[in-house]
Amino acid sequence: MRFKTIATLALMIALPLSGMTADPKPAEGEAVIEIKNYKFIPDELTVKVGTTVRWVNMEKRQYHNIYFESLGDTPSDYFFPDETRERTFDKPGTYPYICEPHDASHQMRGVIHVVE
Repeated sequence: MRFKTIATLALMIALPLSGMTADPKPAEGEAVIEIKNYKFIPDELTVKVGTTVRWVNMEKRQYHNIYFESLGDTPSDYFFPDETRERTFDKPGTYPYICEPHDASHQMRGVIHVVE
């Protein structure tokens, strides 16, 4: 865990120097969902097959995760403010997900609809 914190700090210092930002606009074939105030924003998203969805934790202090239980996944590792998680959707369908540690207390739920 300490290494991850040091690596994140180094990235936070290096990005402004390189002219890049920590949260660039999504490129073609990408979509971004922000996590803020215990909500997925947007909480429902429609994307095309092959799109990579990136979840960005915009909280000030709170960790979250992304859990696609219906796909047989195990809950993902927690990610902290300014960290991200990604998933590429290669098949059409409807994919509900939750933030596993905060679903019961905050109803943190979202849905990705993937279309051809």
